[in-house]
Amino acid sequence: MGESLRSRLTRWGFNLWPCIRGTGGRVTHIASDWREIRIRLPLSWRTRNYVGTIFGGSLYGAVDPFYMLMLMKNLGPEYQVWDKAATIRFRRPGRSLLTATFRIDETELAEIRRLLDIQPKVDRTYTVQLVDAHGVAHAEVDKVIHISLREPS
Repeated sequence: MGESLRSRLTRWGFNLWPCIRGTGGRVTHIASDWREIRIRLPLSWRTRNYVGTIFGGSLYGAVDPFYMLMLMKNLGPEYQVWDKAATIRFRRPGRSLLTATFRIDETELAEIRRLLDIQPKVDRTYTVQLVDAHGVAHAEVDKVIHISLREPS
């Protein structure tokens, strides 16, 4: 799905936000329905580590908030969404531009809603890979996201 004016403005805001900007990564696409986000992370003077490859902190930082934000936008304000845990596996050194694509489909959103109808909270694990131009994974990040219904106020 394409970007809307609102999601494009949000993308520009993300790319100026110090938390994202500091990683060296850039958001390149936010679908208007917030079900797909794409980022890119170049090897540059800002992301290079001592041995000349992409710094692990940049790899993780560039992908950190997006699944949580996508779920918040898609589930709505009656749901509470938090990052709970993360793991990163370094597959091979990043020596070129890496990209990552985050996707959440309607089936996943329906499953979350179904689970929250029968239990008070749910943890879901999402995996994103940082890949090079040939589709080779250089890092894989698992994000555990905690979701519950908000308490009525």
